[in-house]
Amino acid sequence: CVPNMVVATPSDENEARLLLSTCYQHDGPAAVRYPRGAGAGVEVTASLEGVPLGKAVVRREGQGIALLVFGTLLPAAAEVAQALDLTLVDMRFVKPIDEAMIGALAQTHEAFVTLEEAAIMGGAGSAVNEVLQASGVLMPVLQLGLPDIFIDHGDQNRLRALEGLDAEGIRQRIEQRFANIVKPANAA
Repeated sequence: CVPNMVVATPSDENEARLLLSTCYQHDGPAAVRYPRGAGAGVEVTASLEGVPLGKAVVRREGQGIALLVFGTLLPAAAEVAQALDLTLVDMRFVKPIDEAMIGALAQTHEAFVTLEEAAIMGGAGSAVNEVLQASGVLMPVLQLGLPDIFIDHGDQNRLRALEGLDAEGIRQRIEQRFANIVKPANAA
C-alpha cells in the first residue's frame, strides 16, 4: 500500500528482463516478484526496453472464463486454458493493475479465475475483485493461490501440486467451480 508503488509479476525469464527494465525506468518505488529456482527456459531478447506500465497481455483468446495469471504459473495456466478453451491473460502487474483490461474482459466473459503463486488474502486476485467492485460489476471470481499459512520448503513442483497450483489442480478447481461454463476445447 505504498503510493505510486509498482509491483510487477514476470511469468518467465524474458518477462523478468522486460519488467526489471520497466521498473528501473519508473520514477518511484518498484518491486519485481520473482521466485527462486530456474525459469521456464524461454528465449531471452537482447533488448532492455521496457513494457507499458500496468498493461496486461492476452496470450490466448477463449470463451466463458478469463484466466488472469500473475507470475510464473503461466505455463500451467496455458495448459489449462488450451484444454478448457479459456482466455489466458498475463497480467504482468499487480500494481498498477490493468483496470481497462479487466473491464473489457468483464464485458465478454462470464467469470474470472485469478492465479498467483502468492497468498490469496490481500493478493492480486483481491485487487481484481476491488476493480470489479469499484466498477459496479458483479461477476464470479475464483481466486487461486496460496493459503494464509507458512508453506514448507521443498521441491517447487511438489509443493505446487500439494496446493493445487499445478495444471491438474488448477483445471480441477475451475471445472468444479464453473461446471456450468467450462467444456473441454475439443468437445463439440
